[in-house]
Amino acid sequence: MKKIMLAAVCATFIVTAPVAAAPAVNGSTGLINTPSADVLREGQFSLGYYNLHEGNAGSFGIGIAPKLELSVAAFDYDRRSNETYLNAKFGVLPESVMTPGLAIGIEDMADETDRSFYAVASKGLPLGFRIHAGVGNGRYDGFFAGIEKVLNPVSVVTGNSVFPTTSLIAEYDGHDMNFGARLTLVSGLKVDAGWRHDKTYVGATFTY
Repeated sequence: MKKIMLAAVCATFIVTAPVAAAPAVNGSTGLINTPSADVLREGQFSLGYYNLHEGNAGSFGIGIAPKLELSVAAFDYDRRSNETYLNAKFGVLPESVMTPGLAIGIEDMADETDRSFYAVASKGLPLGFRIHAGVGNGRYDGFFAGIEKVLNPVSVVTGNSVFPTTSLIAEYDGHDMNFGARLTLVSGLKVDAGWRHDKTYVGATFTY
């Protein structure tokens, strides 16, 4: 009986684990506009594209060493000068069944707009929830947090239709509340859509 209960608890936490890391708008692995404690594995890379109200954003990230991720994000704005951010994130502690993951990072290293240092923790919970909370300066203005809810850990097939693995996201980025959905079409390929800074956005990311 104890073995059965242990297996059930482990299974519950397994389905709360992140389906796969994906870049946020600013290039670092994360949610919509905030980073998570997830870090690309060594040799893993990510690509991202977001269509925002203020313009377009593209990103590239790579795990250059164990627990170390570098990324760059380029913003093509409609009504102001373009910007490029260089970011780095280091995984301090990996997430486990009992303890959260912890990472520290810096965004916009060259201080093109607003250099920001941060620390963030992430933890999966039962019933498909995962929470994130962090502190930082710069654009984070002290505190940021987010929550994810995985609706279905695996794709669901009903007749001729396939409902992809879907996560709902809500976050506070230090200034605004943002909301979105992230759909996994195939392994590593995701489509995002939602509400960011009081405007709609759509995007696509690929992590390999």
